[in-house]
Amino acid sequence: MNTMLNFDSLNDVAQQFRHDFTRLDKPSKKKDLILLFAHNGTGKTRLSMEFKEAGKIGGGRDTLYFNAFTEDLFNWDNDLDGDEQRVLLLNKESDFFGGIEALDIDNKIRPLLHKYSDFNFITDFNYVKPSEAGNDNPISYWAVRFIREELVNGIAQNVENIKISRGEENLFIWCFFLAIYELAIDSAEGYDWVDYVYIDDPISSLDENNAIALACELANIIRKEENNIKTVISTHHSLFFNIMYNELKVKRRTFFLHADGPQGYRLQDTKDTPFFHHIALLSELDRVSKSDVIHTYHFNGLRTVMEKAVSFFGYDKIDKVIHGLDDEVLFHRAVQLLSHGRYSIFAPSPMTNDTKDLFRKILKGFTDKYEFQFPEIFNEAIQPEE
Repeated sequence: MNTMLNFDSLNDVAQQFRHDFTRLDKPSKKKDLILLFAHNGTGKTRLSMEFKEAGKIGGGRDTLYFNAFTEDLFNWDNDLDGDEQRVLLLNKESDFFGGIEALDIDNKIRPLLHKYSDFNFITDFNYVKPSEAGNDNPISYWAVRFIREELVNGIAQNVENIKISRGEENLFIWCFFLAIYELAIDSAEGYDWVDYVYIDDPISSLDENNAIALACELANIIRKEENNIKTVISTHHSLFFNIMYNELKVKRRTFFLHADGPQGYRLQDTKDTPFFHHIALLSELDRVSKSDVIHTYHFNGLRTVMEKAVSFFGYDKIDKVIHGLDDEVLFHRAVQLLSHGRYSIFAPSPMTNDTKDLFRKILKGFTDKYEFQFPEIFNEAIQPEE
């Protein structure tokens, strides 16, 4: 039976993580890694910021983080007037960029980037925008120029100042972060303050092949013998979670974070139980079906699991996974119609009683047919460790 911890706030969850990393009462239970799964909208990004803020007590800082806020440190200047000097500007005021000006950052990023993409780049630490070039004292920016080899009139040439795609941009920022992570591991100048790294959902725009490669690369860095930095990784991506789980056998804890609205948060300690996203989702839907709080968006979750079953069994249509059930035609129509509506988890729409009964029948028929066994993850909660 897995342990469930109750918390009033995400700050309390962050403090629990820090407690796991720094236990003085039982040093043998100190951890090097925390791996966290949570659905979108649960609060992963907010949790990463709470963890970061907790390290600022006393005016210092101790956490290097990668999350949605990290991506905001990079923004495009597209030279709308001249349409030539398209560069990615860096917010050089951020501690994230620390001492990169003197650390040959380009040659640390390239080996990582070229595993995933074919474009090149140059970092310019004295970039002046074309619109400001004529000023007496123009502002100097940090900027990245991108380059790609392309055929021009049948001849291969380097085309500079290109605008890379959103996916390529995300890859570049991720590789930039990995290079800085390695600098922090080496206690390089400008990063000797890093005691913790918090990584939240790094693969939101990647296909599964790149997700696997990225996860393996991250695992290699975390496993470095000289790495003394404690790391938290949170994700909603089940494939990424499972790869990190299997690749990293270091001193770790693995959790599933649940949001309970006004009741706070529950942190399920999965211990060494294999993690299966579809079972977790079905368990959640099963728990919901036993209550009276069923919302229309729960049909989307049910459809998601059914689609995975369709792929697993090699079927071509979703009705095949409920074939043979009583009222299978009605069930199929209900899943199709009710899972395609505009139902927001942030503004949930309750079902009518008839629709709730229909949801329960479809869920029970599907789970009974394939004899799913649910783990006891919703046992009575206990309080966090002191």
